Amino acid sequence: MAANIIDGKAFAATVREKVAGHVTRLKEEHGITPGLAVVLVGEDPASQVYVRSKGKQTVEVGMNSFEHKLDAATSEADLLALIDQLNNDPTVHGILVQMPLPKHLDEDLVINSIAPQKDVDGFHISNVGLLATGQKSMVPCTPLGCLMMLRDYHGSLSGMDAVVIGRSNIVGKPMAQLLLGESCTVTIAHSRTKDLPDVVRRADIVVAAVGRPEMVPADWIKEGATVIDVGINRIERDGKKKLVGDVDFAPCAERAGAITPVPGGVGPMTIACLLANTVTACCRANNLAEPEGLTA
Repeated sequence: MAANIIDGKAFAATVREKVAGHVTRLKEEHGITPGLAVVLVGEDPASQVYVRSKGKQTVEVGMNSFEHKLDAATSEADLLALIDQLNNDPTVHGILVQMPLPKHLDEDLVINSIAPQKDVDGFHISNVGLLATGQKSMVPCTPLGCLMMLRDYHGSLSGMDAVVIGRSNIVGKPMAQLLLGESCTVTIAHSRTKDLPDVVRRADIVVAAVGRPEMVPADWIKEGATVIDVGINRIERDGKKKLVGDVDFAPCAERAGAITPVPGGVGPMTIACLLANTVTACCRANNLAEPEGLTA
């Protein structure tokens, strides 16, 4: 049985279309334009590419894009002063500080200096706590994208057995919280999990988010399971550089009921959900109804 391929690129395009529709309504009915501010410190090439893509997509859906590019030697005090300025700017509804930061800057301190209601990455300790206790929060973009695709494919997730491989603060832990919120039975597995293959084999939903190329083989996958591959790993094969996930895609696709590819699966959803979070933050800031279908 060949799996259904969950096309993240197409799904992300649909999310962006919905976001653009909400932005148009906010402008026409309320005279409000959502604004996203992205702060980049230093000249990390991957971060520069990512920030350019975020800015381009922000403008394409009709939102205001504010980019702040700072020198790698920027002091912590200067960075915190900029964030404070953005926190108090009513035209900015979402703030994202691109990671990683130069080593002399305290990432936790910087993240927690962002106003929680403008923390569209969902990393502020207040949003982490709200999500963990089932309250309204800003939800990290990648797990939110995974949840949207799972809901779209399955409808209700209630009662399903889900295994999240990986316990990072960015994906693993919030993904588990979101699945609990959908009434799944959730296991978080990691490098020290005993009998990891057997743990994964019982799952109806497998979310792989460990950052190890093709670590999940086909014989770990239950027949008909849904596999969400969050991993993006660069490897060399046959003398060529290639992007692969945490799942051994081709063999796993023969056993799974549905699977996300790498590239073209979860990746495109991350920026789409960042845009969705910015619209949600704008609506909340103005006491307006939240955009349907774009939140957890």
